[in-house]
Formats: sequence, structure tokens, C-alpha cells
Amino acid sequence: MPVGFDKGGSVYILASQTAGTLYIGVTSDLVRRISEHKNDLYSGFTKKHKVHRLVYHETFGSIETAIEREKKLKKWCRQWKIALIEKDNPYWEDLSSKLFG
Repeated sequence: MPVGFDKGGSVYILASQTAGTLYIGVTSDLVRRISEHKNDLYSGFTKKHKVHRLVYHETFGSIETAIEREKKLKKWCRQWKIALIEKDNPYWEDLSSKLFG
């Protein structure tokens, strides 16, 4: 197994607002990564478009599985992504407060 590929992983969806701009990402450390997005630590899409609200996430036993899921979700049409979010988070609440305690 390649170095760094022995950890679990998470796929997450961020939104700028309810039904707003979406961003799909993958990470081996969800708390750290969401904190980086919220604090605009890196220039890029989420900083430019103010996409900071965690509206969906899934956790997997391996980072490879998480990466596969991320790739599939990115190919989905917007309507399917919205339905996925609204299935468990109909009000598009920021779920990050549950991560940070």
C-alpha cells in the first residue's frame, strides 16, 4: 500500500448558502480541512466564492474509497447533489459545529 494511503477518509460538500455554489472535496482529516476552508487558509475556489458551509459528509474506512466516491459525486448533475444534501440536511445547516463540538 502506498505511503499515506492507510488512513480513512471523508468526502464532503460545502455550500456558499442554501442551494448556492457547491464544492466537493476529500480529506483524511475532516476537522482540519473544514477549519482550513472556513479560515480561508488557501487561495482557491472556496475562498474566491465564499463556500464555507459544511452541508454534507461521508466517512470511509480507506482514503481510496473516499477518493472514488468524490470522483463519482463530482460527475453527478447538480439536482442529484442537492437531493443528496437535502435527504439528511433539508435546511442546509452548517454541520461543522457538530465536528468542532
